[in-house]
Amino acid sequence: MAEIDMMRLYPKTKRNIDERAALITPEQRQLARQFGKDFFDGNRLYGYGGFGYNSKYWHDTVRLFRDHYELAEDSSVLDVGCAKGFMLHDFKEMAPKMTVAGIDISEYAIANSIPDVAEFLKVGNAKWLPYEDDSFDLVISVNTVHNLELADCKEAIKEIQRVSRKHAFLVVDAWRNDHENERLEKWNLTALTKMHVDDWQKIFAEVGYTGDFFWFIAG
Repeated sequence: MAEIDMMRLYPKTKRNIDERAALITPEQRQLARQFGKDFFDGNRLYGYGGFGYNSKYWHDTVRLFRDHYELAEDSSVLDVGCAKGFMLHDFKEMAPKMTVAGIDISEYAIANSIPDVAEFLKVGNAKWLPYEDDSFDLVISVNTVHNLELADCKEAIKEIQRVSRKHAFLVVDAWRNDHENERLEKWNLTALTKMHVDDWQKIFAEVGYTGDFFWFIAG
């Protein structure tokens, strides 16, 4: 298990946290947590503000995953919280023989997924993954499991561990000091479990997670 920033090549957001926080209401957070059209392709106050494919977001990050975890041309990858499947599209583009799978709680995202990987995606909850033990060489989950309450979040991490036969990588909302905690509270729309980085690592140990991890730190 290692703390490693596998997302370091992913373009960083330029949104003004304070400006957005001043506009966000509890009702908007509730709507965002439905993970429907408003969250993905509605007003930016509800989420992405238009979630379309752009190679600049995943192309270099996918190559980093491949090289770091020494994935073969025929390796298998699962994306837990796959949304419209953009990362898996780049994996298949890079290695056509690779087996890919994705799961997301959003029926809207799966219904509007990128066509070339649509057949590999399922609607489902991260706390119960519909795959056999040791199914994948790499399981990735970026900014997903923290959208569950703590008890379910633990179950989701256990599931990620269960279906991985080699590697796993998680990104979760976290903070290291009071300033970062305050910024995260302002930024967050959907996460139900947000903790200090030390507390996250205690959770990883508690549930037996042995994969790699990193943090989403706001601001």
